[in-house]
Amino acid sequence: MTLHIEQAGPLSLLQDLGRHGYQCVGVTPGGPMDAHAFHWANRLLDNAADAPQVEITMGPFRASFKQATSFSLCGADVAATLNGQAIMPWHSWQAKTGDLLEIGYPKKGLRTYLAVSGGFTISKTLGSVSTVMRDQFGGLTKEGKKLIDGDVLLFNPKVLPYCRTVPEQFVAKFPEIIEVGVLPTYQFSQFSLKARAAFFDELYTVTPQIDRMGYRLKGKPIEFAQQSFVSEGIALGAIQIPANGQPIVLMRDRQTIGGYPKMGCVCNRDLNLLAQATPGTQIRFFLQDLNEAEAELHQQQNYFFTGTRDC
Repeated sequence: MTLHIEQAGPLSLLQDLGRHGYQCVGVTPGGPMDAHAFHWANRLLDNAADAPQVEITMGPFRASFKQATSFSLCGADVAATLNGQAIMPWHSWQAKTGDLLEIGYPKKGLRTYLAVSGGFTISKTLGSVSTVMRDQFGGLTKEGKKLIDGDVLLFNPKVLPYCRTVPEQFVAKFPEIIEVGVLPTYQFSQFSLKARAAFFDELYTVTPQIDRMGYRLKGKPIEFAQQSFVSEGIALGAIQIPANGQPIVLMRDRQTIGGYPKMGCVCNRDLNLLAQATPGTQIRFFLQDLNEAEAELHQQQNYFFTGTRDC
């Protein structure tokens, strides 16, 4: 009834869909960086949409199953083995008692999601198990700590009578240039036409300064005369333009308020692509139609939360 973590790697975190309703007191929601991969990992196992998983950043990761169960892997393009036999991500698999799961460094992408049938059994903090290290909330100890070698995760063992595969059209691709849709919100209209044109014409590069809080990009600086604002609420995907003019896209563990000018917000679909982007990946922004973005999000929510259970 347990998963024994033998090698946790540099950053493995327990995540569900996040801690909601507490931003008013400065608590960020957290949640999976790549929600697309997270949703599919649960869907392959007929889990509840918010069943807790392990988010494995980079790797390597090694763990042994102390009870037979079904599990799934989704996310980065990684080399993974079960008892030395190669297994593929974006699939569900059956593990026997004592089986050893090993996940190497990603060939492409950053994050891999490991789900077990029924989800890991973890006590919640403020309604969620999501680990937010900056806020010291969630996780195995409820103190926002990453998983370490020797940790033991509980689950209710269940071997499903089938293994599933995510349809090819929904398997993430990892291009060298990512097209990222932007919803023109916040101070968009206050940027000059020249600044807006420069923002959408430029090919930005993902820098090594990336984490669960935000992605710093490098390219042609965006000018904005007024750099001092009254702090306001920060939405997921907000694109801050600090004094140096280099965009910062705010991610799952973002601060809850901020005073930098913001060009807009990255749409939900493309945040998942950005969450898998490694340093050196190039980003081109485009204007995203709000109605189109909302329709895509509603489709996703209908499928993963209320849709039929066949993949």
